[in-house]
Amino acid sequence: MILPDISNHLSFLQQIIQFDYWLFRKINEQWSNPFFDLVLPFTREAEFWLPFYLFLLVFSLMNFGKKGAWWSFGLIMTSIISDLISSSLIKHTILRLRPCHEPLMADTVRVLVLYCPQSSSFTSSHACNHFAASMFIFSTMKNVSKWWRLIFLWAFVICYAQVYVGVHYPIDIIGGAIVGCGIGYTMSVFFRKQFGTMGLQ
Repeated sequence: MILPDISNHLSFLQQIIQFDYWLFRKINEQWSNPFFDLVLPFTREAEFWLPFYLFLLVFSLMNFGKKGAWWSFGLIMTSIISDLISSSLIKHTILRLRPCHEPLMADTVRVLVLYCPQSSSFTSSHACNHFAASMFIFSTMKNVSKWWRLIFLWAFVICYAQVYVGVHYPIDIIGGAIVGCGIGYTMSVFFRKQFGTMGLQ
């Protein structure tokens, strides 16, 4: 009875991996166009989003004062913690070649960046960090405005770009997003216990 169960689990895992490869090829090779080729590589870079980060800082300080300063600190700590968990824990535990290093895909994968990281592909730290930040922002700011739910679109664009340029598989993104959302929500709970809900002054 044990062997068939193991076989079923392995078959299911293989199906997931095959779907992962299929979706990667769709995003990286088939669902491409010159505009995305030009823009998406930049959306992965932190420098591209500096105006947005500055907006978050100014918005929190101007509208929430001292609480806004603690909110900014909480957001920074959320990003640091998520990066440590993804980059220093999960990546060192689950080793997976990135598509830009995968020999089986060498002839087909489109690599649109100058550097392919040597670290494990799973999980995507970009996904973990940005979904952690998005969940923290949404969970603490949702009473301020319903528009803060769009913050997840920001994380999605960055993560989609990671697959599009050839440095991550979709499963890496999904795994990172799940872990990141868990971290972001947990940090938002700690923040609300200490400072309460956010509301415009």
